[in-house]
Amino acid sequence: MLHWIWVLIVGAIIGVIAGALTSKGKSMGWIANIIAGLVGSAVGEALLGDWGPQLAGMAVIPSIIGAVIVVLIVSFVVSKVGSK
Repeated sequence: MLHWIWVLIVGAIIGVIAGALTSKGKSMGWIANIIAGLVGSAVGEALLGDWGPQLAGMAVIPSIIGAVIVVLIVSFVVSKVGSK
């Protein structure tokens, strides 16, 4: 149980960092930050591997890069859908 809480906290931090790097973090809530962090971690580790420091079983650097990719893609899709 404690592991999953730690995973959610680390996922949220990764999502916040990705939001700050892309300047899209102000429009995202804390649930979106957690989702972006967790999905971004999976994407980043799938693309780049699991090198570097790890927290809660997530490689931090590939996870942040993956979360940035996820945030950029989602913000692009949302802006296209919102402009129609």
